[in-house]
Amino acid sequence: MPANRVNPMTILWFDCETYSEADLKTAGTHRYAEDESTEITVAQWAIDDDEPVVLDCTALVGFYRSNPMQPLFDLLQDPSVTIVAHNSAFDRTLLRHCWGIDMPPERWRDTMVQAYVHGLPGALGKLGPILEMPLDEQKDKRGTQLIQLFCKPRPKGHTLRRATRETHPAEWAEFLEYSRQDIIAMREVARRLPEWNYRGDVLAQWHLDQRINDRGFLVDVDLARAAIDAVADEQRRLRAEVQDATLGEVSGPSKRDELLRFILEAYDVELPDMRADTLRRRLEDPELPEGVRLLLSIRLEATKTSTAKYRALVNAVSSDGRLRNTLQFAGAQRTMRWAGRIFQPQNMPRPVLEQTQIDAGIAALKAGCVTDFFDDVMELTSSAIRGAIIAPPGRKLVVADLSNIEGRMLAWLAGETWKLRAFADFDAGTGADLYKLAYARSFNVDAKAVSKGQRQIGKVMELGLGYEGGVAAFLTFAAVYRMDLAELADAVHTTAPGESIARAYGMWDWAVKKKRTLGLEKSIWTACEVLKHAWREAHPATTALWAAAGDAVRAAIQNPGQTFDAGPRIKVRRDGAWLRCRLPSGRYVCYLQPRVEDDGQITYMGVSQYTRRWERIKTYGGRLVENWTQAAARDVIAAGVTEADANGYPPVLHVHDEIIAETPDAAEFTAAGLAALMTRPLPWSAGLPLAAAGFEARRYRKD
Repeated sequence: MPANRVNPMTILWFDCETYSEADLKTAGTHRYAEDESTEITVAQWAIDDDEPVVLDCTALVGFYRSNPMQPLFDLLQDPSVTIVAHNSAFDRTLLRHCWGIDMPPERWRDTMVQAYVHGLPGALGKLGPILEMPLDEQKDKRGTQLIQLFCKPRPKGHTLRRATRETHPAEWAEFLEYSRQDIIAMREVARRLPEWNYRGDVLAQWHLDQRINDRGFLVDVDLARAAIDAVADEQRRLRAEVQDATLGEVSGPSKRDELLRFILEAYDVELPDMRADTLRRRLEDPELPEGVRLLLSIRLEATKTSTAKYRALVNAVSSDGRLRNTLQFAGAQRTMRWAGRIFQPQNMPRPVLEQTQIDAGIAALKAGCVTDFFDDVMELTSSAIRGAIIAPPGRKLVVADLSNIEGRMLAWLAGETWKLRAFADFDAGTGADLYKLAYARSFNVDAKAVSKGQRQIGKVMELGLGYEGGVAAFLTFAAVYRMDLAELADAVHTTAPGESIARAYGMWDWAVKKKRTLGLEKSIWTACEVLKHAWREAHPATTALWAAAGDAVRAAIQNPGQTFDAGPRIKVRRDGAWLRCRLPSGRYVCYLQPRVEDDGQITYMGVSQYTRRWERIKTYGGRLVENWTQAAARDVIAAGVTEADANGYPPVLHVHDEIIAETPDAAEFTAAGLAALMTRPLPWSAGLPLAAAGFEARRYRKD
């Protein structure tokens, strides 16, 4: 490679293929990279617009300092060269472990992340068709088979442990061409993707994200292994109990169809499914046969937890005891929130035990005597998963969580002034609890008189009704908080104004006609309908924002190049194939190929959350507002992560709106200090009330 091509403007497009006996999916990138069997077998690269170079590393003698490797080595080591890869965390980590080349994240760009931040899927093979690239520039579909052949050990039963260039020369030649094609596809993807969300603050946030993922967090491996063993023992016991109770006709509590069939045939009890909320409701029936009650109770206990998270911790932890690469930047795509990887920290179960019980349970698990103190091992291990994240000696975890950031952000975007004032008053210690206030405002009662049960109703209203949702949305959160729907119906029908009940009855007739009763009794459905209307009447600015969002987006789609206001703080505009919705931070929420259908329905192309396929998706005002609210809330937590890292609170993980930092075990590092950093006013957030609180501990927990 000519030396004069290495200059401040040089772009190195890089990719590599590897072989390892470690399983990448199970081990994760860092554990995979440090496995002694892992090696880089093919390196492919291109400089700027030059033709790709493919190097067969298995044919080299003397490793990378031999002449064929030297040009690439020089480029990788040159700090003036910017390196672009697809899923760069993998390439960067492999280069460090396999070749000893350690480069800071700031030198890298990533086409997978560039796709994610604009609302597209990350897989290189999927991006070619979506971006309408010519077939000769797309990822080679044959690649999956070749990777199976050359990057992994041969399946059991094969005489060869590994396929190589010597054993499969024709396929190896295809593999090298496939590697070359990856560079071509990646380069063309980068050219076709926009850069609106992949520069400035967002790019800096991604570089920080990579450092946080490299940092990782310390795992209590002894606890994880003890939990795996305890759950295995308990599963065996529960399996035997089910077999005894059914005379061997059901082989275990996990056998859904066997259980449903046995209960129907033996007890004439028909269940629609084995969902936890279904079983809990049936267990409340005093006339349920005792045999069925026993089986359902066992089923509930057996499914309270899975060892999957504990196994993920054990399988993927690095040799130094830390788990890395558990956060995917912009993995939630459209909102650009983080997604979880490996042990999925973003969806850890909500503990049902008190923290003192969990602490005692962790000690019992590690001592091997958990059944001496706990009847429900499954409940304990489910509640204790956070406790597997610990601080090393001499350090501590400092944790802080933003308070109701999504509710605050929605009120701020909508200009719901009474609610913004209520948040500020509550933070100052002079105002009412917001869930009590939500109920009080909806029913025109004094917040001080709101009961505990009514507060719970207010909480579910707040969580479920902010995005134009109706009865179904309310029910979703009612199930999460295990709300008794019969009690809810009684409470609403007793306290709601007569005209509200009458209106709900009118809507019930419509729901029956349209077959939209959701299988609910009239009293329950109408109670939820009353709550929906009460919440909307109490939030006029929010309901106006839903309408403004839909109207502005339709106008923007039909008038390319013009900018429209979607409420007081969001601007929308169509540019070419993209609808761009500008957030207060200056970032965009992006929708590809938007369209207004003949009936006024807004649609765009995206990955369906139901089918997981790329297809045309319907949306509406409330859903758009949900996207924008969650995206803007994400910008607040991203700024908090940046502030924390820059001010001596290095994050090792963040979960939703909570930051977990690992600091020296010294008095100057406090939860209040971290909370203050997370709630600093941002250049774009004037008038947005922020609050955070947390704790300090050696072991992570739910506050």
